[in-house]
Amino acid sequence: MLLKILAIGLVTGSSFYGQSLGDVARENRERTAEDAAIAPPLVVTTADFPKNTHSNPAPSETERSTADRRSAQQRLGQQRAAEQWKRQIIAQKAEMANLQARINQLHASIQAENGSVQFEGPSNRYQARQLQLAMQVEQQLEVQKIKLEEMQDAARHAGMHAAVYDP
Repeated sequence: MLLKILAIGLVTGSSFYGQSLGDVARENRERTAEDAAIAPPLVVTTADFPKNTHSNPAPSETERSTADRRSAQQRLGQQRAAEQWKRQIIAQKAEMANLQARINQLHASIQAENGSVQFEGPSNRYQARQLQLAMQVEQQLEVQKIKLEEMQDAARHAGMHAAVYDP
């Protein structure tokens, strides 16, 4: 019984103090109408977003032609460098061949004076001078061989093909 009285008291008390569901809905409509009058709803479209600055657009015709020109210039520069290395190495080999021919000529002149293929030493002043010249030219040839090896190593380190540094 006490429970019934308490339930009736809550129901009647809430009707006196509380609002009905219709009143709450009415108040809510009025409040949203006031909010709508103050600030209209925000509508966002794709035009409101900034342009994508992080994408890489396709290169234009002028950019492509500039890149093509640069790569063509780079290839041309590499070809010129390869040709220059090859010319220098061929010139160095020609210099060495000339020195070797000069050495052979000096040895031939010493042997012709002596008249024999076996040569034990200079028999006169002319032969001594020719022998001294031959030794000097042999020293020059050794220096030129070292120079050639250095040139070939430099060309190899520059990334040149074997046909360039060993023609």
